[in-house]
This record gives sequence, C-alpha cells and structure tokens, in this order.
Amino acid sequence: MEGKRISYHESVQKMHKKLKEDNMNTIWDRYVAQGLGKNLDQRCPFCMGGVRCDLCSNGPCRADVEKDKRGVCGITGDGMAMRMMLLRNIMGTSTYHYHTDQTIKTLRATAKKLTPYEIQEPEKLKTFAERLGVDTSGDINEIAIRLCDFVEKDFNRKYYEPSVIVETLAPEERKEAWKKIGIFPGGIYGEMMFSTSSCLTNVDGYYASLALKAMRLGVAMAYQSQIVNEFCMDILYGIPKPHAMRVDLGVLDPDYVNVLPNGHEPFLGFAMVQLARKPEWQEKAKAAGAKGLRIIANIETGQEMIQRWKMDETFYGFTGNWIMQEAVLASGCVDLFACDMNCSMPVDPIYAEKYNFKLIPVSEVVVFEGVSERMDYIPEKAEEQAAALLDMAIDNFKIRRKKIEPVTGLPMKEAIVGFSTESILEALGGTLDPLLNAIKDGTIRGVVGLVSCTSLRDKGQDVHTVDVTKELIKRDLLVLSLGCGNGALQVAGLCSADAKELAGNGLKALCEKLGVPPVLSFGTCTDTGRLADLIAAIAKALGDVPIPDLPIAAAAPEYMEQKATIDAIFALALGLYTYVNPVPTVSKAPNLVKLLTQDCEQVTGGILDVEMDAVKAADNILAHIESKRKKLGI
Repeated sequence: MEGKRISYHESVQKMHKKLKEDNMNTIWDRYVAQGLGKNLDQRCPFCMGGVRCDLCSNGPCRADVEKDKRGVCGITGDGMAMRMMLLRNIMGTSTYHYHTDQTIKTLRATAKKLTPYEIQEPEKLKTFAERLGVDTSGDINEIAIRLCDFVEKDFNRKYYEPSVIVETLAPEERKEAWKKIGIFPGGIYGEMMFSTSSCLTNVDGYYASLALKAMRLGVAMAYQSQIVNEFCMDILYGIPKPHAMRVDLGVLDPDYVNVLPNGHEPFLGFAMVQLARKPEWQEKAKAAGAKGLRIIANIETGQEMIQRWKMDETFYGFTGNWIMQEAVLASGCVDLFACDMNCSMPVDPIYAEKYNFKLIPVSEVVVFEGVSERMDYIPEKAEEQAAALLDMAIDNFKIRRKKIEPVTGLPMKEAIVGFSTESILEALGGTLDPLLNAIKDGTIRGVVGLVSCTSLRDKGQDVHTVDVTKELIKRDLLVLSLGCGNGALQVAGLCSADAKELAGNGLKALCEKLGVPPVLSFGTCTDTGRLADLIAAIAKALGDVPIPDLPIAAAAPEYMEQKATIDAIFALALGLYTYVNPVPTVSKAPNLVKLLTQDCEQVTGGILDVEMDAVKAADNILAHIESKRKKLGI
C-alpha cells in the first residue's frame, strides 16, 4: 500500500511513512495481512458472500444457493446472509440507543442542576415537547424532565405496543406504508428483543421475513434513538449553525497540551472545553512549560462538538475520521486520549506506550487490554471528571515533550460546518422555498444525503467518498454529509466555499447566491434521523409528495460498521434510493440481492444500488433523481 491506496489525505500519507519508520503495526498492515494470496482485498468467498454461519455447534456451515446446499439446520444461503445482517443491525441499533440513553440521562441531570451544563435551547425544548404532546407548562427544567419521562416510557413499550414517538414524528404516508406491511415498530428495547429472538437457530430462517424485521428495527432506531438523541443534544449544547472550523492534522501543535475527546459521545469533551477556556487552566498549562491548553475534536465526538461550538484558541480544531487515529496518535502531539463509546481502536494501548500519552476510557462500554486506569462518565460528576482529565494531560506534557520527537508541518485548512435543519432554513430566509424553487427550476437536480463511514476496502481511506462526492456536485446535486464521511469531505476541502468551483453551473450559482459550499456539513451518523425529518419537511412543502417520489437519494460510499448497516436499512424503509459501497456481504444470496435491489421498490419504495465505480455510481444516482423529476413534472 502506498499513496492514495493509504488515504486520500496528504497528512495521513505523510504520517504513514512516519509509522513505518517507527516500526509500528498499523491498520494498513493489518488490512493487507487479511488478504488471500496477492489480492489484499480478497477474503474467504463464503464470508464475503454472506453464506456462512457459526451460530450453533453443528457449524460453521456454508451454503450454495444455486446448488440448494444448506446449513445443517436447513437454512438457505439467503437466510444465512439476512440473519447475519439483522444481527449486525441489532448491534448498530443497540449502540445508537446506548448513546441516546446517555443523552437523556445527561439532560435529566442538567434539568436538576446537577451537571456543569445548562439548557442552551429552551425554545427547541418547548417545540419538541409540544410536537410529542408533552405538557409545556412550568419552567424549562420541569419541561425537560417531563420530556425525559415521556421518551423513556416510549422506549420501554413492548414490541407489540405501537411507538408514540414514531406515530407523532413520521410522515402520514410512510406510517400507512409501514403499517400495511407490518413494520410499524413498538418500543425500541422490545424491538431489539423481537429481532434478536428471531435470529436464534431454528426460529426464523426466511430472508424476506428477516429483511422486514430489519426495516422495522430501523424505523424504531431512526425516530426513537437518532431524532431524540440529536434534538436533545441541540437542547443541551446548541443548535448547529454555520461557522468556520480548522481541520486536518495540522491542528496538532506539540508545544500545547493537547487533549483529544474521541468516540461518539461529546459530554466530557464539552465539559473540558468549558474548563479549558478559563484563564486558570491556561495558566496551569503554561506553568508546565506549554504555550497553553487545547481541546482537539476527533472523529464523531469531534463532529458533535464542532457542529455546535465555534473554534477559538482553546477549542482549536478537528483532526479527521477514525482511520486517521493511528496517524493522530503517532504525531507526538497528544497528551490525553479520552475514549468514549465507539471508534477507539483495541491497538491504542501500544500507541500510548510508544508515544507517551494518557489513554483513558471514559465510557463503561470501552475497555482496553492492559489499561486499568479509567473514568466512566457520570453526568453529575462531569465537571470533576473533566478537571481530572485536564490535570492528567497537563502532568503528561513534560514527559511527552522530553521523550517524543513530534511531527510538524502537517497541513491544516478550514471547513464550513454546522448545518442543521434550522440553520438551512435560516440560510434560505426562514422557508424551504428557495431550495424547492432551485429544484423545481432545475438549478439543482436534487439532493443526496451522504451518510458514510470510512473504509480501506478496495481503495484508500476516504478516496471513494471524495470521488463520488465530486461526481455528485459536478452533476448539480447538493450533498448533505454526515458521519465519518463528513470528516472525509471536511478534510478534503469539499465543505469550503472554494469547492463551488468543482460543482456544476447550477449548483455553483446556488452556492454563490446563498453563500454556502456545495457540500453541507450536516453532522454525525446519529443525524440520520434528523435528515429523515428534513426530508419529511421537504415532502410536505412540495404538497405531501410521497417520500419515494422525491428527487432525493441516500449514499454510503464507504460504509464500514454495524451502525451503518441499520442506517441503510432504514433508508430503504423510508423509501429512498440507497447507494452503498463496498459490496455488502450478501452477494452469494441471489434471492436476497433481488429483494434489496429490485423487489424492495414495490414494498417500501426504497431500492439498493451497489456500484464500485464512482462515475457510474453518480450516474445511477442522477438517473434515479431525473426519473423522479419526470414523475413530478419538474
């Protein structure tokens, strides 16, 4: 691996050379080691095709659908592939909802004045509570507690008790479609139990049934986990609004104490920023010999933070997405890596020892082999925990500067971040009309919600995401980016005003008129539900157009993990054309492939497209959007 087979980003390519010089075992080495023969992307063909199972002691089993070769229990390859996909979906849903549970716990403690946070958006709290039918009398903290009570009650409904959250938030047309095919969900905990129970050996081996259960789970996840989580994050920390943010590895300066909150939950990250902005903490850092104390945003925790809070000399910038992690840690600039839920690698202790930084898990679900020191997040102790973490980082500075030769001269640029439904409406003058008019008159052809991870499959980190996005904006398709793919596009420069020069003439004109980039930085993977809510608003503004008929598509050019699979399944349930890459592990299950790529359109209106070539992928998305424009007569 070399050049762009490592990464799209110059900074990561440079750090990869440093890692090799340091004889460090890297994610790229481990990826190559998994290949078969000379093909570094080849794996076991049964595993790649999804037609293997090791869930019972009669296995592992393999299946060949064309020969009617089945598992010992009699399950087909189609059943194997969809059952394993559903299990991945359950894992993704569970992790999303763990995050939501922590957010609700934090909001409740904040309403009781037990945390260092304050409710930043009382009007959004009232609006969201009213939308859900929650009593909005009394003071803002009372409303917040009632909201917490309401959503937790809904989470705990039985799977056969329809979710009030979904009933309240979802579009009428979608609710009717879901009820018709039996995928309108109950409470999310019950749905996870229902899906998990279905995956037991000799329970449900029918791929179509399992696919419907996955969609049902996806609907529960998007409305109960994602929308509730992100709206409550807005209530606590502010609604995202557009602003500039420094990005890429150049944000790391070895002469500062650098603290990196990492993962998906920004609670302690925000608490540390609040403390670090105080003069006494900057003086502590300077007393240790540093120029100051900085909090550096990282991965999805970083996305949550940079979307909401503006940069300054303390909250300095954002590094990038998760495959950059070893490059970040090897920079010789990190003093403390605080690991909350998700995206902290099991190899990190080796890097902590080599590059002399403190590696501290701050979530009860995160555990590293050989690391005993930890600080599990407790909302009521957030300020005390944040202070302890900053003290550790300051104490580490002298050790790190004495022992480690840092890497300097890494690139840094600026991205425009902080687009949300509210800020998009604000940019449009308070109404969706300018966007809708631009779609109707053909200035732009449509909108693509890019919700992606980052992967080394087939290409280097972020290469396919950037290539696909460039092709989309060239075709006058406005892109809203989320997840690790959002970090990819920020660091690649596509979330900057200058990127309009890469767009088609229509999209470029819209960017100049509104003063926005062609790629709107919309948030993290947990913002998928927020995006669905915006899509519903667009459908309503166009005259209650069914969502499957909108000139809109979803794209995941580099999906990677289990949370991404449930996002894609939800997009299909929502009725969206959904492009994914790499090829999912279902390719040897032909009946399932046909269901997802052809027949699903007749069931929910959604359809899955898989394409490895960026130009062809963009052409396919545009063709779909043009067909919807023709149907709408625009």
